[in-house]
Amino acid sequence: MTYSTDGFFDNYGGKYVAEVLRRPLDELEVAFKKYMADPEFIEELNIIRRDYIGRETPLYYAPTATKLLGGAQIYIKLEGLANTGAHKINNAIGQCLLAKRMGKQRIIAETGAGQHGLATAAACAKLGLDCTIYMGEIDVKRQQPNVATMEMYGAKVHAVKSGSRTLKDAVNEAMRDWAAHPDTTHYVLGSALGPAPFPDIVREFQSVIGYEVEKQCKERNIDVAAMVACVGGGSNSIGFFAPFIDKKEPRLIGAEAGGIGPGVGENASRMTGNASREGIVQGYKSRFLLDEDGQALPTRSISAGLDYMGIGPQLAALGASGRVEFTSILDKEALEAIQFFAKNEGVLFAMESAHAGAAAMKIAKELPKDKAVIINMSGRGDKDLFITSPVFRKQEWIDFLKAEVERLESDSEIHSSKVMN
Repeated sequence: MTYSTDGFFDNYGGKYVAEVLRRPLDELEVAFKKYMADPEFIEELNIIRRDYIGRETPLYYAPTATKLLGGAQIYIKLEGLANTGAHKINNAIGQCLLAKRMGKQRIIAETGAGQHGLATAAACAKLGLDCTIYMGEIDVKRQQPNVATMEMYGAKVHAVKSGSRTLKDAVNEAMRDWAAHPDTTHYVLGSALGPAPFPDIVREFQSVIGYEVEKQCKERNIDVAAMVACVGGGSNSIGFFAPFIDKKEPRLIGAEAGGIGPGVGENASRMTGNASREGIVQGYKSRFLLDEDGQALPTRSISAGLDYMGIGPQLAALGASGRVEFTSILDKEALEAIQFFAKNEGVLFAMESAHAGAAAMKIAKELPKDKAVIINMSGRGDKDLFITSPVFRKQEWIDFLKAEVERLESDSEIHSSKVMN
């Protein structure tokens, strides 16, 4: 495993924060190292992983997809079968358990697509912790099912109305909250980015994915040529890649959000985009979509979870060294991948994960049939029905929503009439 050196991965990383956050970050680093070496903590974490998350998740061979693509064998790591529907629960449980050991009873988190917020809310409900989630107002509107579930778990969801009202603004608000309440509150950062030690912490808790894949491939004698994961901030990909980073093989491929095109404001491609540059944003140094003055540029993706201007520092370093290859996937390619795997394998990818599926569909055709490509399906697509249904079944979806509004209004009128009488 490659750990940061003084918080840095080569030229990227660090701890660029106000003095008020230095102490809680230093305290967190000490506690993390202490408890990751504590057999009792690890045993409790592993029991929760087994009994609550549902680990290990399956490594599924996709025979029809393999046959239709005509190249390497396709395998899918079904992280969507983890409790709460995505990989995010691995990190959320780990950090919440760590916070509880540290005596912190209040948890805050940011979320984009809603999966990290949902996972954190579930982890807090499981462990008896107070939970507040910051979510961009735009993401709140396009991910209402996840918002409803977070509230069902008992979390308070704050719609962030500043800036672009998306993930980066949710991160900013969460950081402000943490700075104001460091003694009672732990910030469960959802991706492998931010100031040190968060990139190491998130990778460690997500590396359970990669170590399971390594074990499953050995047990089944799978000859892996490439591993493919979507990359927003990078939590699922760095966990998936973790055991293989210091090896020469297999190829590690990250699929970024290509949005609707290559222009500024049309995508969220940090490693492959033409507007990417080095910068220091939200407490760490990495590659971001920035203008010449260092201000954040607008991003765009059909996937809320990939619609972020920056990338985790370790992934930026691995991209610079060439160990991780990056590719950009358009919205329409991700939608095509959702349909392909749903119809041919009965597997419904989340919009984020579909970017990895689309990249694998291209790569597999170029590889020999006795080799394998493994896709990290980081989440299920249930949460995206409000995005995919208007694309795949527009009129039927409009009719459904109209009928639901009419039913709710009718129920409201009946209820009001009963109250009046």
